Amino acid sequence: MAYETAKFIHIIGIIMLLGNVTATAIWKFFADRSQDAKIVAFGQRLVTLTDWSLTVWGAALTMIGGYGAAIIAQMDLVGERWLFWGQVLFIATGVLWLGILVPLQIRLARLAKGFQAGGDIPATYWRASRWWFIVGLAITVPLVAAAWVMVVKPNGF
Repeated sequence: MAYETAKFIHIIGIIMLLGNVTATAIWKFFADRSQDAKIVAFGQRLVTLTDWSLTVWGAALTMIGGYGAAIIAQMDLVGERWLFWGQVLFIATGVLWLGILVPLQIRLARLAKGFQAGGDIPATYWRASRWWFIVGLAITVPLVAAAWVMVVKPNGF
């Protein structure tokens, strides 16, 4: 029962993580597309709030549940290639998220505070927002790949 509980926690974490990544990008896209300063600023504020509440906790639950299940099942975290590569992809995602996307989101949030009451949205916001989408999509690729590796457990990967 302990293994199943840990695996459940792991899966809930992945659902939170991938769900937030996907949903945030979609509603930020539509908020930005409105070009209404109040809506864009509100959307940017929610990007920050949901990342700290869902992405951080989703990542934490993914790790707690995943490592818990692996320890309970006495899996070889390095010798099992699918486990090794799943961890590498997950860690790469985290490093990129923390090193690139979080500072970019902080910059966007600061810019959005300047126009949250209305007015013109500066060109610097639009450039940073486009970069956020590009980087966010790129960072999502290894995260989805990690989920695929964990589910499929490919031989020779």
